[in-house]
Amino acid sequence: MGAAAVRAVDVVVIGAGQAGLSAAFHLRRAGLEPDRDFVVLDHAPRPGGAWQFRWPSLTYGKVHGMHALPGMELTGADPARPSSEVIGGYFDGYERTFDLRVHRPVDVTAVREGEGGRLRVETSEGVYAPRALVNATGTWDRPFWPHYPGQETFRGRQLHTAGYPGPEAFAGLRVIVVGGGASATQHLLEIAEHAAATTWVTRREPVYREGSFGEAEGRAAVALVEERVRQGLPPRSVVSVTGLPLNDAIRAGLANGVLDRQPMFERITPTGAVWADGRTVDADVILWATGFRAAIDHLAPLRLRGPGGGIQVEGTRAVLDERVHLVGYGPSASTIGANRAGRAAVREIRRLLTHGPSGTDETGGTGTGTGTTGTADGAGTVDGAGGTAGAGAAGGAGAAIAAGGTGAAGESGGPSPEPVPARSSAVTA
Repeated sequence: MGAAAVRAVDVVVIGAGQAGLSAAFHLRRAGLEPDRDFVVLDHAPRPGGAWQFRWPSLTYGKVHGMHALPGMELTGADPARPSSEVIGGYFDGYERTFDLRVHRPVDVTAVREGEGGRLRVETSEGVYAPRALVNATGTWDRPFWPHYPGQETFRGRQLHTAGYPGPEAFAGLRVIVVGGGASATQHLLEIAEHAAATTWVTRREPVYREGSFGEAEGRAAVALVEERVRQGLPPRSVVSVTGLPLNDAIRAGLANGVLDRQPMFERITPTGAVWADGRTVDADVILWATGFRAAIDHLAPLRLRGPGGGIQVEGTRAVLDERVHLVGYGPSASTIGANRAGRAAVREIRRLLTHGPSGTDETGGTGTGTGTTGTADGAGTVDGAGGTAGAGAAGGAGAAIAAGGTGAAGESGGPSPEPVPARSSAVTA
């Protein structure tokens, strides 16, 4: 498609991670043809969503709760292989099996109001004019870096888990790991085997969870998270209501002192950090395991954000524009949640394509209005749940993996919950 061309389609899906591929599968199942009725755009250079950017030491055997894409199971994977290879290959095979024809690499720069009731999706390969949009861009290109006094004076290295090079890179170094989610604990346990010294700091005292975490527990946890959003409060991560899983690795880390958590430092110095009581720790590296934010800047021209900075969502549908669906966010930013969100979005889109927008029924009738609005600021997103900005992948890992996530405080992680349907939630960058 030429740069000046405008191509009309029924649906544009932005992102080819778990949520985007799930939506594409259900669109195809509904009778829509790829590259004729809908297109899938992905910023990443190859299949795999956010998984393709995972560090090599995150082997498939360390991934727990990876939920298969709809219609095709992931079986026979070698647990010793890097998860990036296993799941990248799985996504690649999935795209080919269902002939989803993902366009990549494609950057989505903006989504605007178009002509004739359509949206205008501006991309690096041209302009699309869809009747509906599935936004599955995730979080991977939006790492969250909190600011602390003196941060700019630190003479060592600061990096975010988004750029985690693997534990060997910390050999012989003194490392401070910041963050209370599953990503922080996993990285810390790996790094401790190579580093000269490690210090773990969190804003809140970690809470550990024993026992199984099944479907019922997941639904209950999601309900608690969504209730905060419904009240207009900053949402927290699922781990904030479930706690960190007390598995064998965590038990060992607690026993040997690696997971001896310290309260948050007061400020950063050129050589490390200092606490309110005057205690200091020298460090060569500060690793920020503080999660990510939703990659939704390209939606800014649609003015979907509320006063608190969030996009109010009913199910998957943006309250202020029912043509726009956001999947792979909040409680649906887990692998099972992404699958269900993709299916739910397509169900709503089929209604839209058949009957037209609410209030403007194409058959001449009068539709119904949208529900109440409201937003929540500081919405947490899940570490690794998403893909790349512009046209990245959402739901790739989600709360289902050991990589954790962020809440309003930038600390989370946890198991893979099911979303609770028919609830409001907010998405915040």
